[in-house]
Amino acid sequence: MNPKKPTTTSWGGVAEWYDDLLEQNPDSYQKNVLMPNLIRIVEPKKGMAILDVACGQGYFSRAFANNGADVVASDISAELVEKARAYKGAEGKADGNGGAVASVEYYVAPADNLSFMGNESMDVVTIILALQNIENLQGTFAEVSRVLKPGGKLVFVVNHPAFRIPQRSDWGWDDNASAQYRRLDAYMSDAKIEIDMTPGERDTKKKKFTVSFHRPLQVFFKHLNKSGLAVTRLEEWISHKKSQNGPRGAEEDRMRKEIPMFLCLEAKKI
Repeated sequence: MNPKKPTTTSWGGVAEWYDDLLEQNPDSYQKNVLMPNLIRIVEPKKGMAILDVACGQGYFSRAFANNGADVVASDISAELVEKARAYKGAEGKADGNGGAVASVEYYVAPADNLSFMGNESMDVVTIILALQNIENLQGTFAEVSRVLKPGGKLVFVVNHPAFRIPQRSDWGWDDNASAQYRRLDAYMSDAKIEIDMTPGERDTKKKKFTVSFHRPLQVFFKHLNKSGLAVTRLEEWISHKKSQNGPRGAEEDRMRKEIPMFLCLEAKKI
């Protein structure tokens, strides 16, 4: 059963931009940082059932399927799911890497209503760079727990909540010490923050926004525990990017290795 189609979502308005970011940018974090780490941790293989929640246009869903897993994926944005299904429609054709595009079953659904999935039907659930855009965290984890088999695992990645807080964290430069630092203006307070996705656009009618939710680490752990999910892995991933040659380049590169961009948690169903 396909859940009732959501009426609107802020991500629908930036579907084209997001699709280009992941599919056309060879220097993206998704390709160079997230993908190799997720393949290592999830270990997709033949016979494994994976649900990719908030899948966007299916970038990671297709990668899991191309590694042999049986993949189901969902997203609240009908626009992004439409793009994901278009990639699925290329099944049997070249995928740009010389291989065939594997089949993924897609649904339009919010993360806290996975009614199209049966109880205890999945080996792994992934939620990649999406929990910070999902309001009902407890409902989402409860649904994940419901669809996971006993001993199955949830793997999710978020922008690191201790260092990447929208509108409340930034890089700074200490001239006296010739050192870069990370400034934090808040951490413990939950926040719902509107993000301008078109900062250079002056026409208010063309402006596009999404919503991000900041939560301290303890919030994730509390909601996981309530849902019967026990954390079994925590990893912090740094940026792969390098600064151009310049007076601050070496210090910027050093700090990229000190301040992680992403937090990955693995939690198993008890």
